[in-house]
Amino acid sequence: MRNIFILSIIFFTNTLLNAQNSINISADNIKKNLSYLASDELKGRKPGTTEDSLTASFIRLKLTEYGTTPIFDKGFQRFYVVTDIKPGKRNILKINGVAAKINENYSPASFSSSDSLESNAVFAGYGFDINQDSVKWKDYDSVDVKNKWVIIIQGKPAGNGNKTISGNSKDRTKVLTAKDKGAKGILLIHEKTEQKNLPSGTFDKTVSDAGIPVFYISWAYAEIILKENNIDLNTIKSNSSKEHKSVSAQLKTTVLGVTDIIQVKETTYNIVTQIEGSDPVLKNEYIVIGGHYDHLGIGGKESGSRMPDTIAVHNGADDNASGIAGLMELAKAFSSSPNKLKRTLIFVAFSGEEMGLLGSKQFVKEPPVPLKSIKAMFNFDMIGRMKTENPKLSIGGTGTSAETDSIINLFDKDLPFKISKSTEGYGPSDHASFYKNDIPVFAFTSGVHDDYHTPFDDIEKINFDQEANILKFSYSLINCIANLDKPLQFKEAGSKEDNPVRSYKVTLGIIPDVVGSTENGLAVDGVKKGSPAEGGGIKKGDVITSMNGLPVTNIYDYMTRLNTLTKGQVIDVEVLRDGKKEILKVKL
Repeated sequence: MRNIFILSIIFFTNTLLNAQNSINISADNIKKNLSYLASDELKGRKPGTTEDSLTASFIRLKLTEYGTTPIFDKGFQRFYVVTDIKPGKRNILKINGVAAKINENYSPASFSSSDSLESNAVFAGYGFDINQDSVKWKDYDSVDVKNKWVIIIQGKPAGNGNKTISGNSKDRTKVLTAKDKGAKGILLIHEKTEQKNLPSGTFDKTVSDAGIPVFYISWAYAEIILKENNIDLNTIKSNSSKEHKSVSAQLKTTVLGVTDIIQVKETTYNIVTQIEGSDPVLKNEYIVIGGHYDHLGIGGKESGSRMPDTIAVHNGADDNASGIAGLMELAKAFSSSPNKLKRTLIFVAFSGEEMGLLGSKQFVKEPPVPLKSIKAMFNFDMIGRMKTENPKLSIGGTGTSAETDSIINLFDKDLPFKISKSTEGYGPSDHASFYKNDIPVFAFTSGVHDDYHTPFDDIEKINFDQEANILKFSYSLINCIANLDKPLQFKEAGSKEDNPVRSYKVTLGIIPDVVGSTENGLAVDGVKKGSPAEGGGIKKGDVITSMNGLPVTNIYDYMTRLNTLTKGQVIDVEVLRDGKKEILKVKL
């Protein structure tokens, strides 16, 4: 059957190869569009900004100008993103009735809930509760923290490189541990003793909060609080660097805290248009051609910039103005071709990719056509910086259909670059959202470079001639697949799991909602075949609310729970399914 399939497209393939030089793709037109997308005027195309809207309108204008038909609301698929976390006006911290100064003595954590608590305080050292991998450090054994404020030192002791301790040192992990012990509020002592500035309320790209009030307090302010309880903070820090010794104490201190956290939500857009297929039956099958248009704005902390201390426009000429200029050029080429395709092409410029594939997740969550009718997805992300020496185009997802590899091989003839293939369907770009939904994917990139996610990813470094060559090759490949008598047959190729949980000793085998768009639980975006999750009955669409009786509200909770589990262990996983609770037994 495979030989018959190959023979059936050889003639069609040769025709396309002979006509490749006549394909209506222009390096000059790519440059013209890319120049605007990567201009300082658009200030790095951060989702939710005025410049984001300008970019979306420009892409929509060009796609319609080139002959494609808008779908959704005149070409716009609207959705909301959290763009920032800000402290409200109601934040209060009083120690023994004396008000502390915000931004000097304390600041609210960005992942704090908006809440209030008045209670006694407990000091719990570094806030560890570890008994694994030969490490035993139990800061809660001698204290009762139920319904109280807990004061914890941020981070880990100086010079301690133990991986188990490091894995338990993150702020959210410590807060979750204290919460499991019954704490109702947390004061995290800022570990930078010489630094006056407290951590800013920077959004960490996860919308779910800790569920209890959390403040950072300065080292100097913590010294005053603990000194009144005959505890020397610097001595504890010094001794903890030498030995894993718990230093916990009930305090005479009373704390009144009110946290007020505001999530700033803004509108952003996927831009979606189509070219309808010519075959009366196959036009109801679809090929998606996509790429993300958003970037990092002007950078800064938690922006994703590799130079987080530099505030400057991150133009993202390669990442991913190159992909969007390419997408528009393909739309122009297919619209102007006299040879109409059998299947319908859907062009999508995604927003929110840099914030966690938000645009593509929104698209597959609320698609304009049934997901099962989408037969392939082509993703273009960073196709503008092909090297002059040893030029190479990387294509990911070549193992996601039974036919992909053979088709690519037929078109890999006399190209001005080499093709490097990766079979895996999962990757850190928008094609992952389609692969998770059993859709064959093609992920095109010319590779990462030193300017990636810095202010130096500018237009003068784009190789326009080679980008045009990439698009001509892509055009032929898309043309072939859109005209096949039978669609590509999906194959699972590698894990569908996200990176954050790959390094853990055990895994459920789910695809978690990393961004945390579901309240009071972790949404399951997919389940890997043969995994513990599948064996235990967990399904795509479930919301995990607890593991072994301990709450799970977001990806951070989930990773912390995983870190305490062992292979072969049987655990209870509570899920919400269609609004009803179910408890499933899962063997890891």
